[in-house]
Amino acid sequence: MTEPFGARLRQAMDERGPLCVGIDPHASLLSEWGLNDDVAGLERFSRTVVEALSDRVAVFKPQSAFFERFGSRGVAVLEKTVQEARAAGALVLMDAKRGDIGSTMAAYAEAFLRKDSPLFSDALTVSPYLGYGSLSPAIALARESGAGLFVLALTSNPEGGEVQHAVRADGRNVGATMLAHLAAENTGEEPLGSFGAVVGATLGDLSTYDLDINGPLLAPGVGAQGATPADLPRVFGAAIRNVVPNVSRGVLRHGPDAGALRDSAERFADEIRSALPNA
Repeated sequence: MTEPFGARLRQAMDERGPLCVGIDPHASLLSEWGLNDDVAGLERFSRTVVEALSDRVAVFKPQSAFFERFGSRGVAVLEKTVQEARAAGALVLMDAKRGDIGSTMAAYAEAFLRKDSPLFSDALTVSPYLGYGSLSPAIALARESGAGLFVLALTSNPEGGEVQHAVRADGRNVGATMLAHLAAENTGEEPLGSFGAVVGATLGDLSTYDLDINGPLLAPGVGAQGATPADLPRVFGAAIRNVVPNVSRGVLRHGPDAGALRDSAERFADEIRSALPNA
């Protein structure tokens, strides 16, 4: 039986610390690295990040869009990046934010969560804003494959509030409703559930939300977006041990030198260990 994602993530976080590093090869970053904005530059960028950091970070989070923009050749680079990162011992969280209904949602899930797929990843970001129930095909396949999901709940972008803070007829807002659904998915799972939430590290005091979902909390916004590791305990409170802080540009801007990438990742990891208990 495949060990569930939550258990594998807990082990990786305990052994390597909880840092998640994005692989975001957007055009401006390729330029900063002295690379062309083409498939060759994309491949060089991705390989450099994986080779530099795959033995020391718990999770890589490739942003699918930055590969897809190059068409089939870009997707081929993404496939190779995922496979090489996983082979080196890191977990891969595919940041694709897929969301649809019925057979279409099932097809998206198969692309990233079916074990024989070239893009099979340890976990996938998904959008629940066609209704949480629309995620059922992805939830079912994740359970079957031992993979995980990270559901957009309280995101760091300012526009997210118009949906996520909307209050339902029962008096609970949409973001809190998503957290409650995830807590139900993770009931009884040990040492950690496989169904996580995306909760922005830039959001400030979230004490009015129940973040104890017995699952991981992906925390984008550390680094270039302004949040620091020292902010995490204030934002996440008692749920802090399950936080997976994501840093992208804060680390990536130090490339293409592999040593500089490693030094930057280690600095963030040290700051996170200082801020988070048991990290």
